[in-house]
Amino acid sequence: MAGNATSLFRGTAAHSPSMAALTREGGEGAGPIDFCIPCNPYFPTPAMFDELAGRLREIVTYYPSGADTITAELCDLLQLPPSCVAMGNGSTELITWIDHLLVRESLAVPVPTFGRWTDQPMETGKRVDMFPLQESSGFALDLAQYAEFIRTRGTRVAVLCNPNNPDGGFLHRHAVVQFMDALADLDLIVVDESFLEFADAESEPSVVQEAVMRPNVIVLRSLGKNFGLHGIRFGYLVANPALAGRVRSMLPKWNLNSFAEHVVFMLREHGAEYLESLHQVRRDRLDMSRRLSSLPGLTVYPSQGNFLFVRLPVGAEGTVVRDRLLTEHRILVRECGNKIGSSSRFLRLVVRPEVDVRRLVSGLESVLYGSRRGAAVPGPAAGTGHGSGTAVVDRLMSQTNGAGARGLAAQAASLPGPAPAAVPGPAPVPGPGPLAVPVSGPEPLTGPMAVPEPSAAPSAATATATATASAPMPYPVPAPAPVPLAPAPAPAPVPAPAAMPGLAPAAAAGLAPAARTGMPGLAAAAANRRATGAAGGLTAAQVRGRTQPEPVGWPQAAP
Repeated sequence: MAGNATSLFRGTAAHSPSMAALTREGGEGAGPIDFCIPCNPYFPTPAMFDELAGRLREIVTYYPSGADTITAELCDLLQLPPSCVAMGNGSTELITWIDHLLVRESLAVPVPTFGRWTDQPMETGKRVDMFPLQESSGFALDLAQYAEFIRTRGTRVAVLCNPNNPDGGFLHRHAVVQFMDALADLDLIVVDESFLEFADAESEPSVVQEAVMRPNVIVLRSLGKNFGLHGIRFGYLVANPALAGRVRSMLPKWNLNSFAEHVVFMLREHGAEYLESLHQVRRDRLDMSRRLSSLPGLTVYPSQGNFLFVRLPVGAEGTVVRDRLLTEHRILVRECGNKIGSSSRFLRLVVRPEVDVRRLVSGLESVLYGSRRGAAVPGPAAGTGHGSGTAVVDRLMSQTNGAGARGLAAQAASLPGPAPAAVPGPAPVPGPGPLAVPVSGPEPLTGPMAVPEPSAAPSAATATATATASAPMPYPVPAPAPVPLAPAPAPAPVPAPAAMPGLAPAAAAGLAPAARTGMPGLAAAAANRRATGAAGGLTAAQVRGRTQPEPVGWPQAAP
């Protein structure tokens, strides 16, 4: 791919240029292998694409049906009343109207997360209270602490993303319900379940049915991500009839296009293929985690989304790795330096088929550990070589947190089965206090972040730090260990690490994939599909990728 394609990253307001722009810049041939945009690589099937191609002239020539007709068909699959559903031109359209109609003054959201949950309310002059997820705890969201933060700040709207983007952290249904109960007096609670179809940590993780019955809850769901069709732009929200109707009343009659209509009406005949595609993504997620975890110094965080959040080895700069993967290997990845609460040390990598993952691992090996002259990770005598945006993160790393890959590889070697594997999370940092999370600037912030009250010009609203009641304890930071130029032989097996403080123990038995989806109406179409066995050699905790503590001691509203 042409070297100047990387300039497109600096010429776009989005985190990455569009695939169309990259393909044009690359000249003849297909675009890069996409590990950036999180969509389902197995759906629609080739036969479905052929059917759409055969009707292309009709689809692009004529108006679609009204949104009510398309929504009614979708609701038949969802087994929900149409009065409780609003379909939008992508989830971003729905987030925009939620902000305009239902967010009066302030919104709280954990960070890092999907950027529109911070950017959209800031653009309209709202105060955004940002609750930082700590790297030292694997970016786990403690719902009790988050609720206490909301009470302290006096925030009126709360957002949860489950699984969270970009780390894939998962919250069990009962914990989310407890959170909604504890904050029932808020103006609004939004649970963004855009990636929940890819989760397999429990059989019924969605809180859609709760949203239908509660006065202040909206559940947001994506269709483009699940169906592998981001370009069509369709998603939906579920709420009680009053809330859903208020949003629906603001949407244009033809906010959904003809492609969206044809796909929704095709689903009834392709339910089995859709369910199988979800199973395949879950299997690929485990295999991809195992392969990436074999790279020295690379940390892979447990995920329940169709993507993996990884931390690069010490000294590696994410933008350099991204640009070299694109120009030298035609691989597109999501560098997370522009996400609030993250840094350029982190990449989000979309789950893809094995053949593509092998090419990704090969490219990362070349870029990170290639010849000394061209390697992104410096040799033992080169010092740390921190790049832009990484020094603060590196200062926060502890001895355990930075050791990473060698210990994880040993754990993988000790597991039973023909393909030993581990899906590691970072080890906890000892100490009673919270660890400061770097966002920007040379010094880390010491507590949850907040956006100040907007000034007279709403566009001037910016995010600032809000100090917490307890100050963080300082942690000693040893010099980072040198990273070898090539993977060393696997060491002897080591005992599995102790559970992270505050986490409930996981069940010992493995999970069998269930033929389930957030669309109950597709179950009949898949009834004759033979169930797929679980991947061998992994514990239930690794399959689940569980990261959150059990919520206890919920804060109460002020009298």
